[in-house]
Amino acid sequence: MGSKGMKTREKIRQEAYRLFAQKGFQAVTMTDICEKTGLSRGGLYRYYSGTDQIFSEILSEEYVIADRMEKQESAGSILEDMLKAIENEIMEKEMSLSLAIYEYANLGNESLFIDIHQKARKRWIDLIHYGMETGEFQTVNPEQAADLILFYYQGLRMWSRVIPFESKTAEYYVKTVKEMLLAE
Repeated sequence: MGSKGMKTREKIRQEAYRLFAQKGFQAVTMTDICEKTGLSRGGLYRYYSGTDQIFSEILSEEYVIADRMEKQESAGSILEDMLKAIENEIMEKEMSLSLAIYEYANLGNESLFIDIHQKARKRWIDLIHYGMETGEFQTVNPEQAADLILFYYQGLRMWSRVIPFESKTAEYYVKTVKEMLLAE
């Protein structure tokens, strides 16, 4: 696919993300996405077969850190960037996919979420190992730390959709993760 096609796919995902965050998964139609993107139905279907394919692709996008570790970037700066993105997501509840994720999972898509969770868990474990190797992180059990980080985050993300959080709630998450990982 050429660069124009890749840009169109990215635009579709961005607009669909906003719709899914606002309305949930089940309420979003291909017509809604056409209206937001300005594409015709045929134009949209050239890139995606349905809302489930778009949503699945959105969920499968990963925060890439392997190349940063390969370039020997600081584990602390990688952690800082990841936590900043998480903090922003927790506090921007209107951009949270939590409701849509719950709906999508209940439609029999558990295997996708298992795969996404396993990839995220591996990413955190790899970063924790890397940070311990560079001496930037304390010695911790990487599997336990990764589970705590992920489930704490997922809980905050889900609850931020239904109860108001002060900014200090997201700040506590960031502080807790840093205290657990960063060497003094």
